[in-house]
Amino acid sequence: MNSVELAFKPALDLAQLICDRRISPLELTQLYLNRIEKYNPQLGSFFHVAAETALSEAKEKTEQLANRSDTHILPPFFGVPTAIKDLTSVAAMPLSYGVAALKDNIAKYDDGVTMRMKAAGFIILGKTATSQLGSFPYTEPPNFPPARNPWHLDYTPGGSSGGAAAAVAAGLCSISQGSDGGGSIRGPAACCGLVGIKPSKGRVSNAPVGDHQSGISTNGPLGRTVADAAALLDVMSGYITGDPYWLPPPKTSFLAATKATLNPLKIAFCDHMPPFTNSETIVKETVQKTAKLLETLGHNLEEKCPSVEALIKPFTQVWQSGIGASGLPANILSPLNNWFKQQEPSAGEYLQAVHKMQVFSRELVAFFDEFDVLLLPVYLHQPIKVGAWQQLSPQETLDKIINWIAPCPAFNASGLPAISMPMGEDEKGLPVGIQLVGKPSDELTLITLAAQLEKINELSFGVPPLFTE
Repeated sequence: MNSVELAFKPALDLAQLICDRRISPLELTQLYLNRIEKYNPQLGSFFHVAAETALSEAKEKTEQLANRSDTHILPPFFGVPTAIKDLTSVAAMPLSYGVAALKDNIAKYDDGVTMRMKAAGFIILGKTATSQLGSFPYTEPPNFPPARNPWHLDYTPGGSSGGAAAAVAAGLCSISQGSDGGGSIRGPAACCGLVGIKPSKGRVSNAPVGDHQSGISTNGPLGRTVADAAALLDVMSGYITGDPYWLPPPKTSFLAATKATLNPLKIAFCDHMPPFTNSETIVKETVQKTAKLLETLGHNLEEKCPSVEALIKPFTQVWQSGIGASGLPANILSPLNNWFKQQEPSAGEYLQAVHKMQVFSRELVAFFDEFDVLLLPVYLHQPIKVGAWQQLSPQETLDKIINWIAPCPAFNASGLPAISMPMGEDEKGLPVGIQLVGKPSDELTLITLAAQLEKINELSFGVPPLFTE
């Protein structure tokens, strides 16, 4: 097996190779650090590379492996390199939130999701790029290199977890953590040909702090396969003392769900997101193709979808409030985030927006009394070019964003689980993703269904042509 084949192996396969002593954590970590050194300057996927600490930990884990015989009880991802998005705290590493003035801000603690990933045996290679404060569905924060799509460097890998998705898709790490407050895992997964899961509200703890913006954002996994993403969700999930809300553990592991069987499901589908009807042709075709594949699997499909029109204004107000909630002064924010901050609602308006968002969410969840799953696009059109919207006014940019990501925010507002996976390819070689949305707290059904689709889908995204050395 050559180094490129190894770099693009699923994370679970790498964990097994380490367990079988066919490769060491040190060899694997060095391989990924070499690829980061070679490719990150053109890709912009990492803000910070923790080479020294990663190598030190890899040496320690390699020694541990040499001195024990019971490798079958190792943590599930022992010695597997990964990366953490730079909205998430890793002790002793920079935490910039995509704000250039905070490049030297060193975190003093691990977030709960970081602690769980360390306990699972992961080696953290560094911090991946994010849009400033996670605000945008592209990853171009001022005074950082823009993150680029490994399948076509002229295009965005999405945002705000764009760096995480680009790193996995380009073979700079095997699997990565992201976060999703309006599509920020699902969008980058779709742009880069990956599987991304936005878990149900309460599935993944926000410890040691609280939630943000009324719980619309959550951590989640980005991986090459449904099984990888499911296994990382197993690692991330669970109550941590003091959480304001939480879900009970699932009946089985999410990884086990990838091998489960399903009775025929009732699945609604739509190739756009009412009231938005302007889906790109390739997006519509990919949703329609996926619907037909689901029928071949024995599921019952009906073309139906609720409208998100009532959500647009309140969700935008809640989303914009996050800029002011950061507490950062205007002089270190981007012009667009400054404009958002100026539009920030009053406390009363914010609470009204939350109320409207919750009323909408009840109506949306009621839709799933009739259906088990909803099939939708992830974004309504394919990735934009890097810098494509830089010359637009703030209002024009906001309108573009709302129209692009329209199928995503409703499931942040409602807390419903959703999974994004690649199901097509456009004429530029860019992946096309679809999303499956499930009933409250029912990630298990989504993961089983996604694994079924993955198995019969003829398209497989492997190694981007520019990253084959």
